[in-house]
Amino acid sequence: MRAVTFSVSVPGFLLARSLGRYSTSATFGALSGLTLAELPDPVIPGPGWVRLKVVVCGICGSDLGNISYSSSPAMEPFGSFPAVLGHEILAVVDDVGPGVRRVERGQRVTVDPMLACVARGYPTTDACASCNQGLHSTCERAGETGLLEIGGRKIGPGLTMGYHRDLPGGWGEMLIAHESQVFPVDDALEDRTATLMEPLSIAVHAVLNTELPDGGPILVIGSGPIAFATIWALRAVGFAGTLVSQAKRANEAALARELGATEVIKPGDEARDALIDTGARAYMPIVGPEVYAGGGFPLIFDCVGSQATIAQMLSYASPRGQGVLLGCAGQVKKLDLTLLWARELDVRGFVGYGAERWRGDRRHTFEVTHDLLLESGAEVSRMVTHVYPLSQYRDALRAADDRRKSGAVKVLLTPEG
Repeated sequence: MRAVTFSVSVPGFLLARSLGRYSTSATFGALSGLTLAELPDPVIPGPGWVRLKVVVCGICGSDLGNISYSSSPAMEPFGSFPAVLGHEILAVVDDVGPGVRRVERGQRVTVDPMLACVARGYPTTDACASCNQGLHSTCERAGETGLLEIGGRKIGPGLTMGYHRDLPGGWGEMLIAHESQVFPVDDALEDRTATLMEPLSIAVHAVLNTELPDGGPILVIGSGPIAFATIWALRAVGFAGTLVSQAKRANEAALARELGATEVIKPGDEARDALIDTGARAYMPIVGPEVYAGGGFPLIFDCVGSQATIAQMLSYASPRGQGVLLGCAGQVKKLDLTLLWARELDVRGFVGYGAERWRGDRRHTFEVTHDLLLESGAEVSRMVTHVYPLSQYRDALRAADDRRKSGAVKVLLTPEG
């Protein structure tokens, strides 16, 4: 099969962190660790596994961060390379192992790419504490070699398919997954909508596990797929209050409104005005930026995770307000945490998905998201702005990376072409 592989190396790191500042060749081009390769078709490794043909797969900000070596090294032990990238996957079941009951051949499915103990070969009676709770996105064996054998060796370390040497992701033609990872897709959901199941589920997981204020206002910082997913998720679960979106560009502002934002503001003066409108009062210290008292947003979703947005979240939150960090924040320099304790803020981070309490039942986030998509009828597929064939993956990565130039929100890769 054809697939885009990425190999982590010290020379690759040095090139990306030096030449990468001046040319994309070191990150996405010929000098990078990326290769479109011919690989053996994956083989079903056990009775509870399925083989899938990829229909389409998204490019995520975390992919760009890893390829450019700009992500924090803290997660490096929880991956293994070289790996076929891509974890926002829509596929069709090609074959199933004996005993598989959840899906059948020919079925269209989305894939939860995060690996639980069961996918590593451990019996349910020996699952880690996180997997026992159905919260496998924090599986405590992600840094270990597992028990399952794939290709004659024990399955390697890794939290997520797409960053795993033994489990290829969706930037290729085929992959394998444990049956617990695959979820059938209703025919009413088109391919572009279904491919967004993974990023939408990240937002749904965060929203379902956060106490929503009556009436708001809620501030969502960011103009990428996770920010738009959060706006949609808040409305889909029933939040009817004031929802303010902070976005940079006109096309992003229009999309935020379509998905349910009450108001859209730009960073800077417009954002400050929106804060003052909540009743906040501005004060200027002898040195440093403005600080505020009174008013503020009782709930803020930071879907960027930069130094500037985290500082804004802390500054714009009301006393005892909540901050939710969904952006992939890493090492943050010169971040002033004074307001975290001075305002008694509750700041939480979320990753992935898992077992949710939903309408009196316990269901996987993908299942909740799937049903909310059917119920809401929202055109979340408008988030998809670009689709490239696998052979043009370098152009796809450049479009996803330079959103100002390309106008991209979500970029997809398809094996066709």
